Amino acid sequence: MKISPSLALSTAFFYALGYPIGALAVRAATPGIVLLSRFVASAVILACIATALRLEWPRGKFAVHAAVVGVLSQGVQFVGCYQAMRLGVSPVLVALIIAMNPVLTAALATRALGERLDRRRAASVALAVLAIGAAFAGRLLDVGRIDAAVLWVVLAVFGLAGGGIYQQRYLTTGHPVASNAIGIVAAIVPAGVFTLLTKQEVTNAPQAVWMVAILVVANSVVAATLYMAAIKQAGAAAVSLLFGIIPSMAALLSWAIMGERPDLGVVVGLVIGAAACFLGIRRRGARSTPVENEASRRPRESSSSA
Repeated sequence: MKISPSLALSTAFFYALGYPIGALAVRAATPGIVLLSRFVASAVILACIATALRLEWPRGKFAVHAAVVGVLSQGVQFVGCYQAMRLGVSPVLVALIIAMNPVLTAALATRALGERLDRRRAASVALAVLAIGAAFAGRLLDVGRIDAAVLWVVLAVFGLAGGGIYQQRYLTTGHPVASNAIGIVAAIVPAGVFTLLTKQEVTNAPQAVWMVAILVVANSVVAATLYMAAIKQAGAAAVSLLFGIIPSMAALLSWAIMGERPDLGVVVGLVIGAAACFLGIRRRGARSTPVENEASRRPRESSSSA
């Protein structure tokens, strides 16, 4: 099954918005403070929404699976992203490195889910790698090496890819909003550990409050829920290819919000990344993964399972 255009575009937009807003947030306060504030507020809002609308909660082992997804997709990803931006990596470059998600997800899906890496997807993966190389060239020339800031983004990519694969493999029940609420509560753990291990400070309290508020609504509530819904609709590997176009949106939003104009290498990377997304976003046919086939052959476990 392929992802619907409206769901794809809305997911990409709200994810892209999180990069410039996140960069402004960590300029006003250290990443630990931003993350804990964001996760606690997001968890409360999502839990209230799920309860008020009587949405289906994942129960038993599925609740545990939702927590694991949250630790990886929310906790690990955003600890890495925010620390990288705090250390000087531009939000556009962070978005472009996160666009390596299709590469990791395709490789992990081939092993973990038995999905076939066909020519179309392989070509899109190759273009994604080329896009990252072109965009990263400018920073590499400036810094002269791969610095620790970039390694934080690499950690973030592994968290995002691993979370998407884990969700598709194990989290087969529960509404995305409710599952996201559980995941964000679990993400408080890695965020809390990071906060305890690093020095924390607030340099601009009003800006920090406003940026965290936007992140809570646009990123934690809307974008993350749309992302989980998209994986449920089309699978982790297909949805990961949205990250070919998210950097382009992030660049435009960063230019509009922060006045950061992308250099030539970044522009080339954005164009190639968009081509990778266009090439790989459509999966051939409506083929299900082995996990989906297995799920269709057996009745869904009851919500009271342990």
